Amino acid sequence: MIAKTESFALTGLNGFPVTVEVDVTTGLPAFDIVGLADTAVKEARNRVRSAIMNSGRSVPPRRITANLAPADVRKEGSVFDLPLAIGVLKATGQLVADIKGIVFMGELSLDGSLRRINGVLPSVISAAQNGYAKFIVPADNAKEASFVAGAEIYAAHNLKEVIDHLSGLSPLRAVKNADFSSYCKSRIYDADLSLVKGQTVAKRALEVAVSGGHNILFVGAPGTGKTMLAKCIPTIMPDMTFREALETTKIHSVAGNLDDGEGLVFTRPFRSPHHTATTVSITGGGSDLRPGEISLAHNGVLFLDEMPEYSRSALEALRQPLEDGVITVSRASGSVRYPANFMLCGSMNPCPCGNFGSEDKPCTCTPAQIAKYKAKISGPLLDRIDIKVEVDGVKYTELTGDEKGETSETVRARVNRAREIQANRFAKDKILTNSEMGEKHLAAYCPLSAECEKVLKSAYERLHLSPRARSRIIKVARTIADLAESPEIKPVHVMEAVSYRNS
Repeated sequence: MIAKTESFALTGLNGFPVTVEVDVTTGLPAFDIVGLADTAVKEARNRVRSAIMNSGRSVPPRRITANLAPADVRKEGSVFDLPLAIGVLKATGQLVADIKGIVFMGELSLDGSLRRINGVLPSVISAAQNGYAKFIVPADNAKEASFVAGAEIYAAHNLKEVIDHLSGLSPLRAVKNADFSSYCKSRIYDADLSLVKGQTVAKRALEVAVSGGHNILFVGAPGTGKTMLAKCIPTIMPDMTFREALETTKIHSVAGNLDDGEGLVFTRPFRSPHHTATTVSITGGGSDLRPGEISLAHNGVLFLDEMPEYSRSALEALRQPLEDGVITVSRASGSVRYPANFMLCGSMNPCPCGNFGSEDKPCTCTPAQIAKYKAKISGPLLDRIDIKVEVDGVKYTELTGDEKGETSETVRARVNRAREIQANRFAKDKILTNSEMGEKHLAAYCPLSAECEKVLKSAYERLHLSPRARSRIIKVARTIADLAESPEIKPVHVMEAVSYRNS
């Protein structure tokens, strides 16, 4: 007898339907799984056999063959445990129920319990887009799946609950679809801009960078507050929209680092990989083509502390994602495309010892050492960083004074207003922030007066800028104008944008 169940597998963030066919015939007892399955899928036969027996059912001593169709696409992971078990029960006559149109996903423990799996959210979204409406998933994945509108989600703790539900003995209740707005919680961070003493110029540059989604580089001596400023970035970024939250959650779900309690990523990611991180860990890849740090930072921040200490290959791999907002990971096993629209924040010392230009401490580095240190970050990568700001030392009186700076909440209000202006401007375009503008957008939304062109021409020639650098200065000037709620870019806006390029 042949039984068929439905499941879904992932290629990157996109799901595709997998029909699990189970055939039980006479012959020597065996349990074979075919259909280009990896080791984790093939090992399911042992998990399924024990789970069925420990759920009060039996596996007859017959020949069982399971096929995962389409057979020419590689299947990975433990997501097919549950559909395989249901298929075996159906094929052996131990389950009499209509399972057509139901998508099964879940890993089985030997005792029949259902364990959490990765990638449920993108799988359910893809399945819903393919016309599927009913899903049975592990209870630990219920919250994650509940955010898909229109999907009828049933969450089970073990195989027996699934059998009783399908048999009508003890039907499961459908999980209530979650409302994004009601689940959004007040954001709590350890950092706040009001705790950063001094650094007026750096904080202003940070506000401009976040308002337009521009990349920023802090340069300063050790201990001047570069890392603290970077950690304040999420505190002034706008709240995530539901679309952004779904995009981000899909990536983190596939990577397997989704918070069990929340089910959705509500706050913008802040990724800070160590400088020993490999190129593959930054860009993504490996045998299972997992997303890397730049994709995990999608819709958030990628912070590279002490940028020159990262490997040259890892830094150069950032160039294409910074320009395109996506990355294609290609390996021998296949090719996947991940979103990588992030804000890059970097920090570095002015020299290897960190004291070059300091008024208090002497620099012990030779000119050759300083040049070699700065050359670790290539010109093309620096050209893609819109804002470069020097973080100076803070005087003791500033540290101990009672004067309090603006809170992150106050700054975020201005950032939100600037983002609203950009959202209205780009309502008909497929971009959200000024940093994403192409040349056609610059021509349409960033006309420059003769006086602005004069300022920009002088900077272009004096600083020996590239055409890309000119475009990025205009983008930053547009953001500064938005913060001032000015419909036109004025010379003062261009001059401030140039100052961030000339630091």
